[in-house]
Amino acid sequence: MQYRTFGRTGWQVSEIGYGMWGLAGWTGSERPQIEQALDRAVERGCNFFDTAWAYGNGLSEQILKDLLARNRDKQLYVATKIPGKNFKWPSKPEYALEDVFPASHIIDYTEKSLKNLGVETIDLQQFHVWEDAWANQDEWQRAVEQLTQQGKVRAWGISVNRWEPDNCLNSLRTGLIDAVQVIYNIFDQNPEDNLFPLCRELNLGVIARVPFDEGTLTGTFTKETTFPADDWRSTYFVPENLNSSVDHADALRPLIPAGMTMPEMALRFILSNPDVHTTIPGMRQLRNVEANTGVSDGQALPAELVNALKGHRWDRTPTEWSQ
Repeated sequence: MQYRTFGRTGWQVSEIGYGMWGLAGWTGSERPQIEQALDRAVERGCNFFDTAWAYGNGLSEQILKDLLARNRDKQLYVATKIPGKNFKWPSKPEYALEDVFPASHIIDYTEKSLKNLGVETIDLQQFHVWEDAWANQDEWQRAVEQLTQQGKVRAWGISVNRWEPDNCLNSLRTGLIDAVQVIYNIFDQNPEDNLFPLCRELNLGVIARVPFDEGTLTGTFTKETTFPADDWRSTYFVPENLNSSVDHADALRPLIPAGMTMPEMALRFILSNPDVHTTIPGMRQLRNVEANTGVSDGQALPAELVNALKGHRWDRTPTEWSQ
């Protein structure tokens, strides 16, 4: 496993982190299997774990608590997220800060997460949705300063709404935010335009989420793929999205190098960008852990392939189904 410096925090985080959304709220999430995958990830050098209160109403955080207890001798970094008070994803421009992140709510859910995680300090506490119009409002800033001074949070981050990478730039300039989490993959390259240069300038940590475009970049979906009604993806991969996603994935197949899979190429594309410090694929099975962590071997994609993949940028705008 290779490690990168996580912005101004100075933390040495694994290039391949662990996204824990899929451990609660997706089908196929059996606890023994999950714990085996988590333990193997730690053995393979993964030290950055990203969860949220909203992942199973604290269940994912509790699963992480048990992992931390099993690895007290290791430095594992814990990142979680505060849900908006209105429990709506994503936020929308018309939402007022007092309805989403009043100070009392930020403090309350930080306390809930501390209890779920079994820790005294959260390494990275993130806002699970965001609107840049809130940047200079005192309400959230006051809570951030209080929780930091109390030693309950080491660093703060923003998880940017899907396909809105610029909807945080002024907030980052406040100096109160240490990291940003954003969708970045072969298709979603627009963080390169404005967000990544600002993060570089301010020395902020960058977490690339959704490395496989919610599964499209695994290359396993077809236009007939369906998901159980209680699986989040059943509401995301509506025909309009599924059909187009499969077409875009199929267009990548001629570029996959011999001996490489599409998921490996997708991860290596992300790691080819030095502005990214860690990416957080979901890994619920041992084979996923082995494959994904194995990509962090210091071997970069050929420059000509990276350039070819740049041509598959797919700019999208939020819709009702994109959530």
